[in-house]
Amino acid sequence: MLVLRRIRRRALGLVRRFARRPYWEAPDSAYVVRRWPGLTAMCCATLFFWLSLTPSLVPRPWLLQGVIGGITAAIGYAVGGLAEWLLRLALGPLCRRYRRRVLRVLPGRPGPHWRARGWLAYYLLSTVLTIAALSWSADAQRELRRLQEMPETLTWHSMMIALLAMAICGVLVAIGRTVRLGTRALIRLLGRFVPRPLAIAAGVLVSAVVVVFGTRDVVFDRGIIDIAARLAEKTDQSTKDGIVQPTSHLVSGSRSSLVRWEELGYEGRNFTGSSLTPHQISTVTGKPAVQPIRVYIGQESAPTFASRAALAVRELERTGAFDREVLAIAGTTGRGWVNSTDAEPLEYIHGGNTAIVAVQYSYLPSWASFMVDKEQAGRATRALVEAVRARWLRIPAHERPKLVVFGESLGAYGIEASFDGPDDMLKKVDGALLAGTPNFSPIRRQLTAHRDPGTPIWRPEYEKGRHFRFAQWPKKDLARPGPQSASGWRAPRVVYLQNASDAIVWWSPGLALDPPRWLREPLGPDITDEVNWFPLVTFWQTTVDMAVSYGVGAPHGHRYGNGSVEGWAAVAPAKGWTKADTEALRRFMDQREAPY
Repeated sequence: MLVLRRIRRRALGLVRRFARRPYWEAPDSAYVVRRWPGLTAMCCATLFFWLSLTPSLVPRPWLLQGVIGGITAAIGYAVGGLAEWLLRLALGPLCRRYRRRVLRVLPGRPGPHWRARGWLAYYLLSTVLTIAALSWSADAQRELRRLQEMPETLTWHSMMIALLAMAICGVLVAIGRTVRLGTRALIRLLGRFVPRPLAIAAGVLVSAVVVVFGTRDVVFDRGIIDIAARLAEKTDQSTKDGIVQPTSHLVSGSRSSLVRWEELGYEGRNFTGSSLTPHQISTVTGKPAVQPIRVYIGQESAPTFASRAALAVRELERTGAFDREVLAIAGTTGRGWVNSTDAEPLEYIHGGNTAIVAVQYSYLPSWASFMVDKEQAGRATRALVEAVRARWLRIPAHERPKLVVFGESLGAYGIEASFDGPDDMLKKVDGALLAGTPNFSPIRRQLTAHRDPGTPIWRPEYEKGRHFRFAQWPKKDLARPGPQSASGWRAPRVVYLQNASDAIVWWSPGLALDPPRWLREPLGPDITDEVNWFPLVTFWQTTVDMAVSYGVGAPHGHRYGNGSVEGWAAVAPAKGWTKADTEALRRFMDQREAPY
C-alpha cells in the first residue's frame, strides 16, 4: 500500500510540473509555442483520432491510417483549443470576479492538484481506450476487406499508427502555434500606429490571407503541382515498354497519319500502339474482323481545343471512320488516358468495324488535373464532340454510323460536360458508357437528385430506367427494374458503372459539415455497417479513400474491371450478338486481366 501511495504521489508531482496554468490566467508571449498542450485540446485531439479509426469506403493501409489519424487529431486539437479560448474569453472576467464564491461551493480548492489529477486521468484513460480503439479498428478493416472480396489477412501496426499520428499532429500543432505567434507579433507592431481593436482585426486578416494564399500559391501550385507537372511532362515524352509505332494507316501515329508519333504523348502512344488486329479479334469472337480505327490527338499536335478537334475530324476522314458501323468519342483523364478495358470490348463486339477518337487536354496525373484544371476536360471534350457531331450530321441519316461516347473518371466528367443535361445527351448521341463519374459531374448529379422515390443514391433509377441505368454488377443490375425491363429499356441507352464504395464518386467538400446521403440506410452492398459520418473526420477519410481506391479488386472502390463488356453489349450491340457471345467475351477479358 505504501508503494502504491509513493507511485501515486510521484505521478501527481510529475504531472503537476507539466500542468498548464488555469484558463483565467493568460499566458505570456513566450508561452505561445513551447507551452505544454491544453487538456481540453488534447482530449478533443484524442477523440478525433479515435473517430479517424472508424472504417470508411475502402480498406486503408496502416501507413495512411497513421497519416489521416495525425491530420484528424490536429483538427481536433484546433477545435478543442478554439473552444477553450472562447470559454476563457467569455468566462474569464466572471471567474476573476466570483472566484471566492465558486471556491466555497466546490469540494476542495481547484488548484494545481486538480489539473494534475485531470492529466493523470487523461493519460490512463486515453492509453487504455486508444488500445481498444486500434484493436476494434483492425477488426472493422478485416470485415470491410471481406465485403470487398479481398484477403482477410491484415497487418495493422497499431503502435506505428499511434506514433505516426502523434508525430504528424505535433508538427501541425507546432506550425499552427508559429502562425499564432507571428500574428501576435504583427498585432503588437500595428498597435503602435492604430487603435488596438483595429490592429487585432488587421493582424488576423493579414495572417489569414498569407496562410491561405501562401499555402495555395507557393506550397501547392508552385511546390507540389509544379513538381508533379515537371515529372508528368517528362513522362509524357516517354513510351511504355513494348509499345511501338503502329504500321496500319488506320491508326494515328503511323507513317500515313496527320499526327506524328512523337506528338501523341505517353498515353496516346499507349492507346494507338496497342490497337487490336483483325486476327486478335477473330481469335476471340470466332467471326471475321477488320482493323479497328483509333484516332488520337496529342497536346502538342495543335495549340487549342478547337484546333485539336478540327485535326481529329480530318484524321477521322483520312481513315474512313465515318463509314464504320460505330463511331465512339472517348473522354480522357488528366494525362490523356483511355482505358483499354472500355475501348476493346466495343471493338470485339463489332468485329473491329469501329472508330474511336480521343484528344489529350493535359499531361498532369489525374489527381493534379482534378485539383487545377478539371474544367479543361469538359472544354476539350465538348469541342471534340461538337466538331465530330457536326461532321457526322453531314452524312445522310440512313448512312451514318452509330455515334456513342464513353469515359472513365475525369473522362466521364468530360463527356457529361459536353452536353446540356440528360435530354441533350439523349438527343445528340446514340448511347453512352460512363464509369466512376466524379461527384461534380452535372448530368449524374441531376439524375441522382431526381431519381425515382425509394431508390438508393448508390443505385438510383431514373424514370424507371427508360434510358439511364446504373450498375455495379452489370449482368445483374442492368436487368432492373422489373422482370420485363429489357423490353422497357429504350434507345438511346446510357449505362453508368458506379460502385457504392467508390470514393471518387462520393467525395465533395460538403462532407466536412453535412452528412452524405450515401451513408443513409440502406447502405451499399460492399460498405460495412460500422461506417458512420463525423464532422470533418469523414471528409479526410474519404479524401484518403480516393488515394487507395485503386488498391481493391473490381467491382469495388474505383475499379470497374470488365464491366464495360456487359455495358457495351447493352448500349451498342452488334447485329447477331448474343448473350452467349457476351459471356464468352467476359470470360476472355477476365482471364487476360492481371490480378489486383
